[in-house]
Amino acid sequence: MANQGAKKRKEENARHMARLRYLIIACNVIYILVRMIIFHSTFTWKHWIGLAITSAAYAIPYLQLASMAKPTYADGGDLIDGGFDMTTGGICGYLHDVMFITSFVQIASIISGKFWYTYLVIPGFGAYKSFGFIKGFLAPGSEGGEEDEKSRKKREKMEKRATRGRIMKTRNKL
Repeated sequence: MANQGAKKRKEENARHMARLRYLIIACNVIYILVRMIIFHSTFTWKHWIGLAITSAAYAIPYLQLASMAKPTYADGGDLIDGGFDMTTGGICGYLHDVMFITSFVQIASIISGKFWYTYLVIPGFGAYKSFGFIKGFLAPGSEGGEEDEKSRKKREKMEKRATRGRIMKTRNKL
């Protein structure tokens, strides 16, 4: 019964990574069949570069997720940890987002090259998150303007109420 959670996580991660692998293979096969074979007369060197970019955009997050999903074994071969939970947010979620955006861009670029602009979402979101992170390091007074009279009075009232002890009022029933 020991390590059942680790075994379950290991199996879930293996299934999850297999699904991601199938997604990558399916998108690449569709792109190659449709763009390179069916529309071969319009296939240029730019499409080769696009294929290389999407391949790199698949490989980097996939390899990172694979290393996160890798289980840990003891020296005796016993399973210690089943790997990282792939359903959590954070960096794992961002890596998944990059892979899904890449699959969309790769398939949609068969229709029009303008879908490559969708890739601008990734650095745009990174800049948005970075701005929020950097904003946290700024001085607290620099992010807002002058405090208006109403909010100042409300803040002072709340501070005054917090500094004096709370007095419990009770009713006496006769």
